Amino acid sequence: MKPDYGQFVPELPDIMKSLEQFYMVTRTDGEGSITYTNKNFLEISKWTPKRVIGRTLWQMFPETDASQKQAHVIWDCVIAGTTWSGTVEKITRDGEPYFVNMIAIPIMPTEEEPFSATFLELNITEDIQLRDQLQQIAFIDYETGLMSRYKLEKTVNDFIEEGKHFSFVFITIDHYYTLKDLQSSESKIELIKSFSNRLKRYFQDNLIARIGVNEFIVLTAFGEWYVQGFLLFLEQQPIYIDNIAIPISVSGGVVRYPEDQKTYNHLMKAALIATKDVIEHGGGKISSLTPESHKVLNRRAIIDQKMFTALDHNNLQVVYQPQFDLASGKVTLYEALVRWEDNDLGMIMPDELIPIAEENGLIHDIGAFVLEEAATLAAHWNRKDRHASISVNTSVREFSNTQMKDKVIDILNETKCPASCIQLEITEKFAFQAEEESSIILQMKELQDAGIQFALDDFGTGYASFRYMQHLPITKVKIDKLFVNSLTTQPKTQQLVEGMIRFSKSMGLYVIAEGVETKEQYNLLEKMGVDAIQGYYIGMPVTSDDIKFEVIK
Repeated sequence: MKPDYGQFVPELPDIMKSLEQFYMVTRTDGEGSITYTNKNFLEISKWTPKRVIGRTLWQMFPETDASQKQAHVIWDCVIAGTTWSGTVEKITRDGEPYFVNMIAIPIMPTEEEPFSATFLELNITEDIQLRDQLQQIAFIDYETGLMSRYKLEKTVNDFIEEGKHFSFVFITIDHYYTLKDLQSSESKIELIKSFSNRLKRYFQDNLIARIGVNEFIVLTAFGEWYVQGFLLFLEQQPIYIDNIAIPISVSGGVVRYPEDQKTYNHLMKAALIATKDVIEHGGGKISSLTPESHKVLNRRAIIDQKMFTALDHNNLQVVYQPQFDLASGKVTLYEALVRWEDNDLGMIMPDELIPIAEENGLIHDIGAFVLEEAATLAAHWNRKDRHASISVNTSVREFSNTQMKDKVIDILNETKCPASCIQLEITEKFAFQAEEESSIILQMKELQDAGIQFALDDFGTGYASFRYMQHLPITKVKIDKLFVNSLTTQPKTQQLVEGMIRFSKSMGLYVIAEGVETKEQYNLLEKMGVDAIQGYYIGMPVTSDDIKFEVIK
């Protein structure tokens, strides 16, 4: 049922008197011809009363198809007795554009008055211009004039939506940060500008973006043969800084849409991997993906796509690997590991699953799932007087959420699991980043105060900083299996592991060796003074139903 606007007519003069102080006001008759404008409208539009009266609503809009169509939509709403509101581009008498927020109000006919319409407008031209300027800044790399990363993503997504075929070419300047002739920031900027100009000259009529200090993306309809020509062009067009020729080589990767990858993120990842392959083999080339890399990427893309369904259908499974405490001669802890078995992909292990989950944001859901499963099992054991705790791996992405601590406590409360039955494992990368974010350390300490212990996983493989050993609430360290693998064959590895154990114990930390597969490794680690052993020699990961509580001799 349409509203009866006529009932408001007696009050309209008083309301309009107030509104006209702030709004640009225009009135039209039932044909859309202007019958009245106020002073605010005349000042902004540069019309005079004599010139504007009698002109139509449509003449106040640009003559483009889009603007005229919008004017028709507004008028159709008004004629139907419906108020319209929105942002509109209009033109002054001189043809200059300006922008307004408009409210178009139909005044329904009465016995005394015919149908008319009132248009209330607020000038927002400065806001629109500022928005356009900011958008332009976001779209353009100010040093080179090339597209920004943000504009690149939008352009690629537009190409994909339009079904265009193109090559996505990643190009990076080799050894940029060690080029000895670049002594100042000015010379580095000059190099980037000169290099960008060569990209523009060679890849003319193709779109180019700068996505990093010395990293660029070219979108071209041509294939690898054309892209390879840029290497020769660069040799023939050397770059000079202060009259000195700078020896420059580039490395790059070429990925085709849609043959290789089908989304912007996957194109970028594939191009990065292809470039990394080139760099690892000496650099100085631009190549497509190797068959091996192509296979890995395709598998990652499928895992990424299927992961949402796996969570919804509860296809993930948690298994538990025992950790043997040497002093007590018992398994005192089980590490919870998430696995996913897919009919097409086979078994997807944590090392493959977790990095992808961190990229697509599902790590929070997966982490909560594993913790809930582990806490439920640990609570059951606690009620049965089975004295073993469960360790759950966690990521810095999860703890970057300031609600992580509350989420963990909520799960423990829901499952009625004592906090002392749960241990959280973090990596050295996690520890390094936690040092930079006080909110993460605060959450960890609050969880430790609640009774949860923290263990440092992959010890020795990441960052060569031991500061976090002092600042973070870590009570245990796990020596990575990388060292354990060569423990019995490399004397230097033995010295290194023994040093790591001594250092950790000097800090009052409990030391675990993971990846132990042989009795010889076990005996050597026991002699070195390690506190606990984990690995296939102790036990394979098993489901909760297959766990047997017994002393391992």
